[in-house]
Amino acid sequence: MLNLMKTAVMSDNSHMKGFELNLMEVARLKALHRQRSQRRDADVVKAVAGMLKAIHAQENREAALSKAEAVVEKLESMRLSKAAGVVREGIAETLSYYYFPREHWLRIRTNNMLERIMKEIRRRTRVVGSFPDGHSALMLAAARLRHIAGTKWSTACYLNMKRLVEQEKSADMEVAMVG
Repeated sequence: MLNLMKTAVMSDNSHMKGFELNLMEVARLKALHRQRSQRRDADVVKAVAGMLKAIHAQENREAALSKAEAVVEKLESMRLSKAAGVVREGIAETLSYYYFPREHWLRIRTNNMLERIMKEIRRRTRVVGSFPDGHSALMLAAARLRHIAGTKWSTACYLNMKRLVEQEKSADMEVAMVG
């Protein structure tokens, strides 16, 4: 096919000799550019992920807010203004776990319990493959949730509420001392 195209072009337009090779070279260069751009995009994603992790690695809320402001500036300098806007708008809600006792931070900030349940339901649905209707898929998920609710896993203490009560008491005492 390529030889046929080359012959047709050369016979009709002798001044465009080797045109197909140029088209092939352009296609190769475009593919190379796409690969480099994808690599660059992956590097940007890794850099942004590192910046976001750095926000949550701070010791207290004030330090996290100042780190978030630095991340917003860095994102804007990288010409990622939409990402900077998302960070700026959502940072207060994202850092709300800092209001709780330090021992609760990791468990509040992540959703590992939900992820574990979803992973188990996904694993079960893969075994079945395809469901005849949505009702049967719902029945499988509900059965798994009933099993979780009836086992020791559902009664395990995820957060020690005594620490939260202690924090509230100490806050009340501080208010009473000031007032």
